[in-house]
Amino acid sequence: MTSQTSTEYEKYHVPEKSRLAICATAGLILSIYGAASVMNDMTFGDPNQATSSWSIFLFGLFFFVVTLFSWFRTTIKENIAGMNSPQLKKSYVLGMFWFIFSEVMFFFAFFGVLFYVRNLAGPWLAGEGDAGRMNGLLWEGFEFAWPMMQTPQEAVGGAATQLIANNGSFSSAQTSMSFADAHAWWQWLPMWNTIILLSSSFTCHIAHMGILDGNKKKFNLWLGITVALGMIFLGLQAAEYHEAYEQFGLTLNSGIYGSTFFMLTGFHGFHVFMGMTMLLVQFLRSVVGGQFTADDHFGFEASSWYWHFVDVVWVFLFLFIYIL
Repeated sequence: MTSQTSTEYEKYHVPEKSRLAICATAGLILSIYGAASVMNDMTFGDPNQATSSWSIFLFGLFFFVVTLFSWFRTTIKENIAGMNSPQLKKSYVLGMFWFIFSEVMFFFAFFGVLFYVRNLAGPWLAGEGDAGRMNGLLWEGFEFAWPMMQTPQEAVGGAATQLIANNGSFSSAQTSMSFADAHAWWQWLPMWNTIILLSSSFTCHIAHMGILDGNKKKFNLWLGITVALGMIFLGLQAAEYHEAYEQFGLTLNSGIYGSTFFMLTGFHGFHVFMGMTMLLVQFLRSVVGGQFTADDHFGFEASSWYWHFVDVVWVFLFLFIYIL
């Protein structure tokens, strides 16, 4: 057995004290509060009364984004200056791992809501099982099916005639977004979005192989294609939302089906936007800044992990929201 005799230690860069974490938290809280207020106004607010919900949301989001830009800019400068030791880079890997894990739990909670509604709450409202006996009396005539094209409120004749009062009036959509209700398969936007997003995961992998081989030209080309596919996905999702609102009558006021649809697909779309922005930043760093080598490209690598995570989530969304 040999003993450690060296007095040399690996240098570990410790950043100076910073208010960036506090600023990021403040921006995130403001944006979440503003977003919740916007959705509350859309459901229960007076359309003729102006509120500050959108202003709070946009200011909080802007403040959060500016803080992240400053934070990541500082981190990139430190890495270029050679301050990041191998040990510190391992902490970055662990940090990204736990961040993605927290996102997994985030979507797990929303998928749990979908499971609860489809397998428990919905059948109970229709009077099934012991737990549904009383609800069967309160919502007489309601028959549960998914996608839910009739709310319990509509089954009893509207908000004025239901036995349990609520703070809003709800009306179901005329058509769901599932494949069974699609006019034609080639016009079904979720299918094209699935093809595009899965293709972007493949192009991102090719870009990764390119940087590992030290081929910057290949890396830039396929990374640029990945970013473009992400933008196309977001454009098609915006078209899908317009179709849902204007043609199908599917809104946040369409009962639990509309709520879960926009909650799951909307938050996923926001994550696609975040992932696309992360990859775009890496693309600009490579093309404009000439950064990244085969041995030093963690910024892209972390962004690619996040992008693959977003793709996997979409596969489950596609199955449980649009197919099953």
